[in-house]
Amino acid sequence: MDAEQPLRFPDLTRAQVAWILGSLIVAGWLVWLLGPVLTPFFISFLIAYMGNPVVTRLEGWRVRRDVGVVLVFLLVLVGLGVLALVGIPILVREAAELFGRLPEYIETIQARVLPWVEQHLDLQVSLETFDAASARELIQEYFHSIAGFAGDAFAAITQSGGRFLVWITGMLLVPLVSFYLLRDWNLLLAHLREMLPRSIEPTVSRLARDCDEALGGFLRGQLLVMISLGLIYSLGLWLVGLNNAFAIGMTAGLLSFVPYLGAIIGILLAGITAVIQSTEWWFLLSVALVFVVGQLLESFLLTPRMVGDRIGLHPVLVIFAVMAGGHLFGFTGILLALPVAAAATVLIRFFYASYRSSRVYDEGNVHSPGG
Repeated sequence: MDAEQPLRFPDLTRAQVAWILGSLIVAGWLVWLLGPVLTPFFISFLIAYMGNPVVTRLEGWRVRRDVGVVLVFLLVLVGLGVLALVGIPILVREAAELFGRLPEYIETIQARVLPWVEQHLDLQVSLETFDAASARELIQEYFHSIAGFAGDAFAAITQSGGRFLVWITGMLLVPLVSFYLLRDWNLLLAHLREMLPRSIEPTVSRLARDCDEALGGFLRGQLLVMISLGLIYSLGLWLVGLNNAFAIGMTAGLLSFVPYLGAIIGILLAGITAVIQSTEWWFLLSVALVFVVGQLLESFLLTPRMVGDRIGLHPVLVIFAVMAGGHLFGFTGILLALPVAAAATVLIRFFYASYRSSRVYDEGNVHSPGG
């Protein structure tokens, strides 16, 4: 069968190599030149890519594609509405409660935590210099500064006029562009295949299909793992009675796309909150047990079932990919690091297999008869 045949790097003529390199250079130059304008189109493409399997499944049930696209959009709108009605009020309430408890937390640190640190860790902490009232005033000034900075930033954005209008227009176009991309997805792919040189079209199509399986499975599976883990953490912390359980649990779950980062951040946030809330050993142990159970469920149930071995990268390489993406492209690079790595693994394996089967790799094994 064709699926079992190993891929080989196609033989290219000089004209084909020049055409491919020229196309890549022009495409890269256009992306760099039109970067701000392309942002909403990239978001639309990502939405269409994530929704295409659902629409394709509906087509298998004899639902017209345009009707399937409308159903998917309605489903997404309902989901976002439920999230806005349920999740956002909880987050706002917990954030308000957290800021309201800050003075109490500071006084608790002054009265309970710092003496414990001095007694058990043999560290000298000056309680006289740790003034709760001064810390409260500092926090209030800090948030006033943030509000002033946000106001100045918004004024600067609105004063830029045309650029701000382009950004707003682009964001409003995202649903419309997503609809048309999702409706004509198969037609667009067929046109792209027709544009490729005939000698490389089978190889490129096979690689694209393999990248789609790795990337699509990883994105959808990892998203489900993040949401599931956030709900597990939130429910567990709420059951043990930790303040701000939902905010801490969802933060830990959503950061779990980087191995161990979500658990580390969650344990730090929950541990600090737990120590301030109570120093009873059973309470601290129950908070720690929530994260132990969450990590076990993620390692042995959630990730194997929802993600599997889609990306095939060692955790150290995953962490490196996230750090490299953040260094090169900021927060956007962090979000795109693992999806790009998932697709890159397919290409790297292909080029490595092609190298192993080439004369460059095997040339050293050819010996002369008299050698």
